[in-house]
Amino acid sequence: MAYELAQVNIGRMRAPLDSPVMQDFMDGLAEVNAAADAAEGFVWRLVDGATGFRFWGDEWLIVNMSVWTDAEAFRAYVYGPAHRPFLQRRREWFAHLREAVTALWWVPAGERPTVEDAEKRLTLLREKGPTPEAFTMKAEFGPPAP
Repeated sequence: MAYELAQVNIGRMRAPLDSPVMQDFMDGLAEVNAAADAAEGFVWRLVDGATGFRFWGDEWLIVNMSVWTDAEAFRAYVYGPAHRPFLQRRREWFAHLREAVTALWWVPAGERPTVEDAEKRLTLLREKGPTPEAFTMKAEFGPPAP
């Protein structure tokens, strides 16, 4: 069976999405999402994740979810020229959280994770640390053996 890499990351907004604090973030979101859509190894992303879903029922948490062919493709996008400037400015828009805000896991090729799946994986990572079921870019696990 083939696998793809799912990821979730959340952010606790410093202000409402329509506030001046969040304006640069919102103004750049379409461009960053378009770069992801065009990136080598990109498979799928949750559309309207920043504005259309509540994570853990918290209106101040926004969610980004996507699926990639592999960890290398995901890493290339995250640290690439379109996304890196957003990453460097994240503290302007989002509060620092002590708990993990990003979780990765393998899904069967063609499967699309739900927000509920992502909540479970991030909770697992926070409770148990990196495991094959939920891990980080610094503590990666390969896909399940065929």
